[in-house]
Amino acid sequence: MKKRRILALILAALTTIGLLSGCSHDKSDELTKITLNEVAHSIFYAPQYVAIELGYFKDEGIDLTVETGFGADKTMTALLSGNADIGFMGSEASIYAYAQGAKDYAVNFAQLTQRAGNFLVSRSEESDFDWNSLKGKTVLGGRAGGMPQMVLEYVLKQKGIDLSEIDIVQNIDFGLTAGAFSGGQGDYTVEFEPGATSLELSGDGYVVASLGVESGYVPYTAYCAKQSFIDDNPEIISGFTRAIEKGMAYVASHSSEDIAEIIAPQFADIDVDKIAIIIERYKSQDTWKTDPTFEKEAFELLKDILKEAGELDVDVPYEDCLLYTSPSPRDTER
Repeated sequence: MKKRRILALILAALTTIGLLSGCSHDKSDELTKITLNEVAHSIFYAPQYVAIELGYFKDEGIDLTVETGFGADKTMTALLSGNADIGFMGSEASIYAYAQGAKDYAVNFAQLTQRAGNFLVSRSEESDFDWNSLKGKTVLGGRAGGMPQMVLEYVLKQKGIDLSEIDIVQNIDFGLTAGAFSGGQGDYTVEFEPGATSLELSGDGYVVASLGVESGYVPYTAYCAKQSFIDDNPEIISGFTRAIEKGMAYVASHSSEDIAEIIAPQFADIDVDKIAIIIERYKSQDTWKTDPTFEKEAFELLKDILKEAGELDVDVPYEDCLLYTSPSPRDTER
């Protein structure tokens, strides 16, 4: 019943915004300080950075501080401990927290990406790549129980490959696999951007497959907050979601070059042309959702992936771990 009351408040807030024809927050009002802890700082999350750079959060009365957790486990810890108001990570983390009995557990309220954002990189060009080529080889993978690793395992199983036939390295910290690969470790590596493109540009590797394409549509990353925070701040959740959706709308309606120019300040150490290449790679495989709704079907697919990976042995109700947020009226113009 509590969840239904909160949902009613949020939907009412969204309706009011629509009736007001998208009127933005009065800039003279004091902004509410909100801390977002993101699992990684990556071009993979471009719509979020568009929303930041174009002032969409401020338009919603939110003064956003972004911190990076460098791993879903660390981001979830920051959220549950109260060091962050909103967490952004693989949705599996919220399922784990719920299944482990967290009392004030994390509830997902908006989904950003709908495909895996990592790529399989080989040491040599393989224009006719076959997943069976991995048999007997060493692959630099991800942390056990994390989405990158589970999606890799999911794809391999879909290809009929026994995991025991591949040596998957899982003890290299997130973000360090590209360096390890450049240094000679592994025959293949699974890389997010900008790691995949950097390896290609340096001549140390070649992208031979997209895990996002191979795995299909999966609820890869989403925003969540503790149930208590949602109960106490429904207007913040609504405003945050609207800001993210405006970022999604901008990305969907603009070129990779335009998006790269907007988010370049977020990635000062990456050339803007390289940012555009990476964005185009993600756009071409339909990486980002066009609205933030986290559908039940996507949640059930995620649970199936977790169960197949041996990471979930109890049922986790969609109604407890997801707050269905109806798409808000879009305002694609700043």
